[in-house]
Amino acid sequence: MAATIILDAGHGGYDAGASYGDRKEKDDTLRVALAVGQELEDAGYNVLYTRTTDRYDSPIEKARIANRSGADYFISFHRNSGINPNTYNGTQALVYEAGTEAARIGEAINQELVDFGFKDLDVVERPGLVVLRRTQMPAVLMELGFINNDMDNQMFDERFDEMVDAIVDGIEEAIPLEGSPKQYGVQVGLFTHESNAEYLREQLESQGYFATVRWDNPYYAVIVGRESTLEDARTLQNQLRQDGYDTLIVTL
Repeated sequence: MAATIILDAGHGGYDAGASYGDRKEKDDTLRVALAVGQELEDAGYNVLYTRTTDRYDSPIEKARIANRSGADYFISFHRNSGINPNTYNGTQALVYEAGTEAARIGEAINQELVDFGFKDLDVVERPGLVVLRRTQMPAVLMELGFINNDMDNQMFDERFDEMVDAIVDGIEEAIPLEGSPKQYGVQVGLFTHESNAEYLREQLESQGYFATVRWDNPYYAVIVGRESTLEDARTLQNQLRQDGYDTLIVTL
């Protein structure tokens, strides 16, 4: 089965994001998301979107949309902005944590964009970003140049199709068309109300665990970890049991 990728066009609706003259980040990101999505669909991937029109959803709602979709990967598109015009430029991938599947995907996309012509601003950890912290699948946020840099905008506009091809090449390199690597988590709770699940997630994070809330109709499941092997998942399960949690290993 082909991997399912959910694409997020940053901002939307009354939230224009960064702006430069009449240019709005929300418009650039939607244009990219739709173009990338079309190419990925043509290649055989399953593609979903957090939005396809000029609509606003909060970052937490975008994470919830992604989690409820059952997608394997989440990729969000944004444009960066500096304090003063034409001071900074370049492409950057933001991830929750280095050394992860998400970081590997971000590095592949970022490198293709560097080869395309953007300055390399590397892959950077941003654990405070909601769409990276609250998504249950590997999640990457791509900053596609600076919206207040004329050189970046020129590449974005005049070589748009090439830029989209570069993004798609990075995704295809990092994500196999046929399925995605299996990952394991440890379920520690099922709740009817999301607020109860979020309370447990916060409790687990205060204890040093990485936890997410997944919509598993008709319940909200609290999942700890994203382990690449069943052995690692069992080790995590034993740690959670020692801390007093009822546990169940699940695939992600």
